[in-house]
Amino acid sequence: MRLSLSSILLFCFCIASAQKVSSPSNKISAEFKLAGNGTPTYSVTFKNKPVINASNLGFTLKDLPAFDNGFTITGTSNKTVNESWRPVLGEVSVIRNNYNELTINLQQNQTGRLLNIIFRVFDEGVAFRYEFPKQPNLNYFIVSEEKTQFNLTGDHKAFWIPADFDSQEYVYSETNLSQADNDKLNLNNGISTKSIPQRFAVQSPLMMKSKDGLYINIFEAATINYPVMHLKLDPAKFTLTSLLAPNAVGDLAYLQAPAHTPWRTVMVSDDARDIVAQKMVLNLNEPSKIDDTSWIKPMKYVGIWWEMHVSKSTWDYSGTQEASQSKFSGRKPHGATTENTMRYIDFAKKHGFDGVLVEGWNTGWEDWFGNWKEEVFDFTSPYPDFDIKAISNYAKKQGVKMIMHHETSGSVANYERRMDRAYKVMQQFGYPAVKTGYVGRIIPRGEFHDGQAMVNHFNYVPQRAAEYKIMVNSHESSRPTGVHRTWPNYIAAEAARGNEFNGWSSGNPPAHETILPFTRLLGGPMDYTPGIFEIKMNIYDPAKTEQVHTTLAKQLALYVTLYSPLQMAADLPENYEKYPDAFQFIKDVAADWDDTKVLEAEPGDYLTIARKEKGKENWFLGAITDENVRQATVSLDFLTPGKKYKAVIYQDGKNAHWEKNPKSYEIKTQTVTSKSKLKLNLAAGGGTAISFMPVN
Repeated sequence: MRLSLSSILLFCFCIASAQKVSSPSNKISAEFKLAGNGTPTYSVTFKNKPVINASNLGFTLKDLPAFDNGFTITGTSNKTVNESWRPVLGEVSVIRNNYNELTINLQQNQTGRLLNIIFRVFDEGVAFRYEFPKQPNLNYFIVSEEKTQFNLTGDHKAFWIPADFDSQEYVYSETNLSQADNDKLNLNNGISTKSIPQRFAVQSPLMMKSKDGLYINIFEAATINYPVMHLKLDPAKFTLTSLLAPNAVGDLAYLQAPAHTPWRTVMVSDDARDIVAQKMVLNLNEPSKIDDTSWIKPMKYVGIWWEMHVSKSTWDYSGTQEASQSKFSGRKPHGATTENTMRYIDFAKKHGFDGVLVEGWNTGWEDWFGNWKEEVFDFTSPYPDFDIKAISNYAKKQGVKMIMHHETSGSVANYERRMDRAYKVMQQFGYPAVKTGYVGRIIPRGEFHDGQAMVNHFNYVPQRAAEYKIMVNSHESSRPTGVHRTWPNYIAAEAARGNEFNGWSSGNPPAHETILPFTRLLGGPMDYTPGIFEIKMNIYDPAKTEQVHTTLAKQLALYVTLYSPLQMAADLPENYEKYPDAFQFIKDVAADWDDTKVLEAEPGDYLTIARKEKGKENWFLGAITDENVRQATVSLDFLTPGKKYKAVIYQDGKNAHWEKNPKSYEIKTQTVTSKSKLKLNLAAGGGTAISFMPVN
């Protein structure tokens, strides 16, 4: 076959010109171009409206020529994927993975180095990542800067927290991008370790809303062997640029070809519900690497935890370490005693909970924080008043599982040395799950929580734990990016401002929980520890002014709106015994689901979600609002047609208010069908929780 010169020139022109790939529905498109100097650029549109204007791509590599210009396109390829898979635990029983992919093969003219950029476009948004193929001109290399840009189309409203390489435990600010300024933040916020690198920088996931009603979210997926992506902000041009945490010697990432970066994601819709319901982040992660997942189970648990946060007891044996130490004087009882643990085990058995968490069981808490100390805990030695063998035998007899606590005090070097011995102790005494903690500055000294080394550690722990059939719940870790698809024993993480801050700090404002599903929860389930019934802390000490910034009914609704297969009934057993009718919802609600319907959503304002219990016909609904009173009518068309259900409605009382009257609630029961509609009345900072169970 002979090609004419004109055919060859046409082919070369097409390769050099724009390459476009669209979502299966054609609503979302990504376009790739080389700028005049050979700089890779991309743009994104939604229904032909610009979402991301032309934005640069590339890298600066240490001691090597720049890797962000002078490229030529040497080839392209396309493919379509349309498949389904079943998560071990999840919000739905089946996840569809449907996207169109475009791969751009680039060669840098001056150096001969190769770079591929892969785009995947889903109906939820655009994802792209860099791939460094095996090649003679690039082997080992060090990333000094990733230059990925997101050039936004305007001064969008943003729900943001400051870039911080050590913490995500901030209250969200709701401002236009032009007003995002870390110098204006009140940093007296209860966060122990802060590392804010720049004045104008925010964390991803970054949730935004444009003036013309587009919901836009910038995030990442499958963060493996690479730092977490924060975002530098140009508040005048509305340009975001990737910002990565350095290691102890100032480098960002050590890589060897073949290698690739995490996926950078841009989710977009004109319906906020689509952002909450997305499965794009999970789909961008690799399938499970655990063959036998039968031991990975959802858990509802209680624990010796909140009593330390409300200063009723202490973590340490000597009685000095509780959460509000600045107000603390005198000795208080140690929480993790044999007697107290057995009391919690009895409570768990009586009310049908799967597990009991015990913090402060092990030696080392007397000098655990603030001194950048390497040898703090050995993770195997209990305090003398914690009989681990007797407790294990008692829990087994009662049919209750124990959850181990491994606080590292940031000393990762110490934890990795002792990890296998710690997991063997867990196996010996029948603990199927561990809660890890990383409070404080990291050791090896100079590393950040969000740097490459710590990302590798946070991904390594569930891999190592899987060898012992142990499930992992990480606190103070980097925020998840869907890696729990690959390691499904990584069942939950904190990695955001949780309920505990309400116990001893300025707390979480009523809008907080309406923002989390648009941000932190996009990457994976969160151990938020809901279910606090005694809202005001002055019940423990009349001098206390702290409180939970919700109504009691909203605390119930959070079990549905904040997804996690690991859910804690976080309050004290005696507090639940005061309100047995409201406690019934926590006892009934599931933690693993066949289906999820996002009924209403607006970031920072409200959220209503219904979920169907795994393997059963039971449905549960949670509706929450911010500081404003809200009325809504919801259709129950998600229920199975032709069936009758008993709906038990837990709602705010007529005079309920998150601050003035937070414990006012009422419960009513009615029969409903899929044709029914329910009117919801949410108090300021309030919520509604509903269980739907088939009527036989």
